[in-house]
Amino acid sequence: MQQEKIWLSPPHMGKNEQKFIAEAFADNFIAPLGKNLDEFEEDLESYLEQGVNVAVLNSGTAAIHLGLIILGVKAGDEVICQSLTFSASVNPVVYLGAKPIFIDSEIETWNMCPVALEQAILDGIERGKKPKVIIVVHLYGMPFKVNEVSAISEKYNIPILEDSAEALGSLFDGQKCGSFGTISVLSFNGNKIITTSGGGALVSKSKKIKNEAIFLATQAKDNAPHYQHSQIGYNYRMSNICAGIGRGQMEVLDSHVLARREIHVFYKTLFKNISTVLLLEEPDNRFTSNHWLSVVLLDDYEKREALRLEFDKVNIETRPVWKPMHLQPVFKKERYFGNKIAENIFERGLCLPSGSNLLEKDKKRIANVIKAFFN
Repeated sequence: MQQEKIWLSPPHMGKNEQKFIAEAFADNFIAPLGKNLDEFEEDLESYLEQGVNVAVLNSGTAAIHLGLIILGVKAGDEVICQSLTFSASVNPVVYLGAKPIFIDSEIETWNMCPVALEQAILDGIERGKKPKVIIVVHLYGMPFKVNEVSAISEKYNIPILEDSAEALGSLFDGQKCGSFGTISVLSFNGNKIITTSGGGALVSKSKKIKNEAIFLATQAKDNAPHYQHSQIGYNYRMSNICAGIGRGQMEVLDSHVLARREIHVFYKTLFKNISTVLLLEEPDNRFTSNHWLSVVLLDDYEKREALRLEFDKVNIETRPVWKPMHLQPVFKKERYFGNKIAENIFERGLCLPSGSNLLEKDKKRIANVIKAFFN
């Protein structure tokens, strides 16, 4: 008989999500309007601090799309993108007819390499195509090198669109991830640290940017008694029902982060005496990862696949690290700067079950696979 599935990162509900949903039904605010929306945005603003303004949307991808529009990206423009990430970080660039320029990772955080970033910017300037935006990601919850990337952004006056989809609850130098960019993005997809089933948010220190995002996300309706549109809008606003789930999830966010960090310690202990395995860790005490996913590097592709298949045999989900965007067939013709760090991480990297609702019996099953494999 097959054992129960252990998922990589399943949803984890708190106690009050259904209460807030019921309030929306009672008030008959089912559309993208209502108390839950306002309260969820305020909860996020309070959590992130730094005087941010939050517009909740129906996905993180929508937030990136609107962020690029607000930052002035148009067809033919070039946008700097981290290569080692999920495609949702990059696809909105193409929606707008712009071109992604891919940047390799650095080995310490696996995020955008500052050296390759500056090379790409100088190349663009030399070609008369100065990049319009830098999209940089906190991969698997690990903060990118904020100081180095921000310094380059300021040096060349190119705004940062911070993809913090995987990093709610992570910090760099005491500041919450999701508050570093000119515009920042969160995701509440079903596998994230908290979820609204689907959903995301656009974050900015500018109230004007928040208002513009909400305007564009609600079909860009002009202020008129009839339906009038002077520019193209989108149906991107989060529903009041989903926002109710988000309000309940905010109550358990800190406990979810703590649980994932404890799971990371569990893996650190498991691999302590296995010298051939490298666990993704914070480079120094300025970095605090939520460890949305705990990720390991093995000797090579063959070893990674062998371990993945051993987990699969006993119904435990693991997953290779994101395949770099510059290796994806759809992006094979785009410019890429760096060496082969992202490629090497992809070939050797494996994401391990990291859900905040992982049980002790689940940990024992995971540990048994690892011990048997390496012994």
